[in-house]
Amino acid sequence: MGSRGGATVLQQLSRASRMRTKLQTALEASALDIEDVSHEHAGHAAMRDNNAGETHFNLKIVSPKFEGQSLVKRHRMVYDALADELQSGLHALSIVAKTPQETGPK
Repeated sequence: MGSRGGATVLQQLSRASRMRTKLQTALEASALDIEDVSHEHAGHAAMRDNNAGETHFNLKIVSPKFEGQSLVKRHRMVYDALADELQSGLHALSIVAKTPQETGPK
């Protein structure tokens, strides 16, 4: 029963909150910036039948799990973590995926 209750709570969160939880869990993100840019696509086909919005996001993620992975593999890891969201209305995702070493001291 606990897992069903947890799933219900997760479903009630905004898409950005659900994405944050899934990415932090799956990829152990040390930095995560999720920006909902759906309003910029209000006239696009994906938005016409979607009253809830939350279809287009910019994502910046830093994860040690990206170490040694190609850019394509990093993106696949993100898509895999967000598979449920992609099947339930997430339409577009712009991804910047780096390792902690790639972000370095500023």
